[in-house]
Amino acid sequence: MTSSRAHTFGLSEDDRAVLEAADRFARQELAPLARRMDDEEWWPEDVFRRIGSAGFMGVTVPAEFGGAGMDLFASGLVGQAFARWNPAVALSWIAHDNLCVNNIFRNASAAQKARYLPGLCNGTLTGALGLTEPGAGSDAMGSMRTTARRDGDHYVLNGTKIYITNGPVADVLLVYAKTAPERGAKGISAFIVEKDAPGFRVAQKLVKMGFRGSATGELVFDDCRIPAANLVGEENAGVRVVMSGLDLERATVASLCVGIAERAFALALDYAKTREQFGRPIGSFQMVQAKLADMYTWIEAMKTLAWRTLAEVNDLEIGGGGRGEAHKITAASILYAGEMSNRVLNEAIQIHGGSGYIWESEINRLFRCIKLLEIGAGTSEVRRVIIAEELLRS
Repeated sequence: MTSSRAHTFGLSEDDRAVLEAADRFARQELAPLARRMDDEEWWPEDVFRRIGSAGFMGVTVPAEFGGAGMDLFASGLVGQAFARWNPAVALSWIAHDNLCVNNIFRNASAAQKARYLPGLCNGTLTGALGLTEPGAGSDAMGSMRTTARRDGDHYVLNGTKIYITNGPVADVLLVYAKTAPERGAKGISAFIVEKDAPGFRVAQKLVKMGFRGSATGELVFDDCRIPAANLVGEENAGVRVVMSGLDLERATVASLCVGIAERAFALALDYAKTREQFGRPIGSFQMVQAKLADMYTWIEAMKTLAWRTLAEVNDLEIGGGGRGEAHKITAASILYAGEMSNRVLNEAIQIHGGSGYIWESEINRLFRCIKLLEIGAGTSEVRRVIIAEELLRS
């Protein structure tokens, strides 16, 4: 499970090349979209095609399926770079490339991979994952009410999913439903659902505080019929797909926290150098200097843990995770990154003062994003429970 990077706590030349290339692309192509996305909750329909053409889709998928042929570590670096310049696109990209594409690549049949991965990897198809429900958030599996019933050559899905990133714009969704409700979490199965499946609809697009423009919605399955061939893996074995996917999601989402915090620090440092009060730059005052020193230290610690975690789970076996070291360290990575990004943004806003409180400022846009990073992919409280359970189990 451990990559050669795990004990270096840094980036190789190849890693730096990936990070720098993704940063250049995001600065040139994604940053100009950020303001309108935030103002209008606007999703640029061609952005995934542009990302695909640049080689940043299907990062973990081999070239034979149209992917970039890299690895999970590289995926985290791409997410980190994207989050610096457009967190909304970065979030949608993670939901597409990690939650959907990587899960399909790791768990789907050869026929399913051949059917869906090429379009998902070139950006002509948009992917999403449907797990959370109105009554099933932190207890996503135990309280799941969406069901799937076998009917000849089809499954019939009934239920509702909510807070689904990319849900309103997705062409392909990886959806979890209970095929044996009496078995609880051990009766969950995974399915690929296409947007035009009869009985599927987007009930509403949700308007958010942060990551605006990244389309989030409520999805309804009303006697939704999908081919039985769209079952991913074995019936009632979806819990392994869920848990392994959640661990890898946490590892990569921590990288978004790092990217957002890096950009916030850069803005705060520049403001401290240029904003003058009492006849001198505010960066000359020791209290502002202390804030900058703390922010730098938090970000360096975030990067070290995030990169080490990506390296640790880079070669996670199919169906692995959900318990043990991978489960523990991925929870720790996103717990720390989420809470430290909150601290960084709080200090960055404080340094900006009144200008940071203005809605249209970039630092304000970043500040409104970070709370989700303590909620999504398992709340900070759930992350602590995971860590404690694994510590006590060992």
